[in-house]
Amino acid sequence: MSDTTPATVTASYALAVLRATEEGTDAPVAWNSPTDRLRYPEMRAVWDTVLGAHGADPHTGLLVGDGLKPDNLHILGHIVLTSASLADAADAAQRYHPLVSQAGTVTLHRHRDVSRLCYRPDVGPGEMYPQQVEAVVTGMVRAARWIAGDAWAPLAVSFSHARAGLVERYTHVLGCTVSFDAPVNAITVSNEDLGRRRPLHDPALNAVHRAYAERLLHRLSPAATSVSMRVEQWLSRTPLQGVGVTAPARELAVSPRALRRALHAEGTSWRVLLDRARHSRTRHLLETTDLPLDRVARLAGLSDASALVRAFRRWEGVPPGAYRDRRRTATDASGASRGAAGAVGQ
Repeated sequence: MSDTTPATVTASYALAVLRATEEGTDAPVAWNSPTDRLRYPEMRAVWDTVLGAHGADPHTGLLVGDGLKPDNLHILGHIVLTSASLADAADAAQRYHPLVSQAGTVTLHRHRDVSRLCYRPDVGPGEMYPQQVEAVVTGMVRAARWIAGDAWAPLAVSFSHARAGLVERYTHVLGCTVSFDAPVNAITVSNEDLGRRRPLHDPALNAVHRAYAERLLHRLSPAATSVSMRVEQWLSRTPLQGVGVTAPARELAVSPRALRRALHAEGTSWRVLLDRARHSRTRHLLETTDLPLDRVARLAGLSDASALVRAFRRWEGVPPGAYRDRRRTATDASGASRGAAGAVGQ
């Protein structure tokens, strides 16, 4: 973090931290809007207030994270609430987490059977309390439960710092095995859980929230936005046929090699971001058009329908045709339910 690109945190999240414990309930609040931004030293002072000057409770991060409400994450909370699946919510967390905080980066890493949602602090070593990290990770578990239900739990959670609290408190709140001194701060989720679609979902409402989030992202200084996010933004608006790393590197005024190094430093890669863009573009086309699979494949930057089927099975666990049919059935059922409700109310 440089002096010209200071990390900031939204006031809605700062207020959630401040009001999470008795120590912070009477503290004065100087913010007028949930979109007001605190520079990171101010956010650190909020945590100083909550933890207190003497004997900070090691479980405070769990308390803050598990107590989060959608409004505490401002627009990101509403995007999560209207997401079609945990996968969609995780993708939103990657893209829009800077709207909550620029002090760390969220990344999703997909593997064959499981995926890991990781959090990496971007401030200097020692500038973030372990409780702050635990609040973010626990908050992501809580947000997942807004979709999957309170009984849902990840397969495992890991923290890169040493354990200070009681193991039982962590397992009780997170509902799974929790490890410390790990290579990364991560939530491990089965791909089956990640890809399970909600029976009722309103994509139009989700799109409204995302459009607002995009406007808020645009207001943030591009210099303060991660390189991976800027590449994702570029991919979201460009044709994907034959796209290579040279074009976004030119857009960002760096060499392809420098771009690859920057993405690696942020815990991702050009290949991962391109795959994610193809996944998002494919889902959008399947949900909103009747284009044949060969055409969808080309628009998503894939060679043909066979390549699309293979990729989509890896992404969603089902072939694209079955996905399209299921989405139509869910949309039709949702429309019928709204129609019936309207008839009852007449």
